[in-house]
Amino acid sequence: MPLTIVPKDRLIVSLDLPAIEPAEAMIERLGDSVTFYKIGYQLVYAGGMPLAQKLRAIGKKVFIDVKLHDIGNTVKSGVESLCSLGATFMTVHAYPQTMQSAVEGRGNSALKILAVTVLTSYDQADMEAAGYRHAVADLVAIRARQAKAIGVDGLVCSPEEVAAVREIVGDQMSLVTPGIRPAGSASGDQKRFMTASRAIAAGADYLVVGRPIMAAADPKAAADAIQAEIAQALG
Repeated sequence: MPLTIVPKDRLIVSLDLPAIEPAEAMIERLGDSVTFYKIGYQLVYAGGMPLAQKLRAIGKKVFIDVKLHDIGNTVKSGVESLCSLGATFMTVHAYPQTMQSAVEGRGNSALKILAVTVLTSYDQADMEAAGYRHAVADLVAIRARQAKAIGVDGLVCSPEEVAAVREIVGDQMSLVTPGIRPAGSASGDQKRFMTASRAIAAGADYLVVGRPIMAAADPKAAADAIQAEIAQALG
């Protein structure tokens, strides 16, 4: 059976801000337009974990994006610690040992593990510079198959690979796509990106959006526009 997702929860806003105060101001400004927030490196190191608990207390969903990758026992212990936050998602890099350790650390908790396949800021030249012999799409496919076999809950992949990954993992794993840009907007440092409607049509479950909302003159209006685009894509 396919995953059941509240349509409004499909938009995850990335709180890419340097401190708690502007993050809380942005959350207040976005109001009920956004139900799901991602807290990544920048904010995690500036007090983001207590903020995650505050968000949960007011009924918001939280995605802790720390992309763990370390020796197995360290990853397992880190995930065990994160389970108590009440977050919906957290990320690890899609290396088999790392994914296996994260699944063990999650145990029977409600926390869902997302494995990052290949960063959306990478293109083929970046892959080769990093020493990978595979094409981007091939490595994404390899890691998707490994993640499914290990029991990871979902994958983070570029919207360009969503359709192919969905064919591999079926409808039981969440597919989360960063690299979402409204039509006509700047791509920034994203090299593999897509509009919200096209990503949903390709099979994405959740869309992570940062700068197109955070840097907008009217962030709430920008969020509402993306929500409308998602709703239209869902039919």
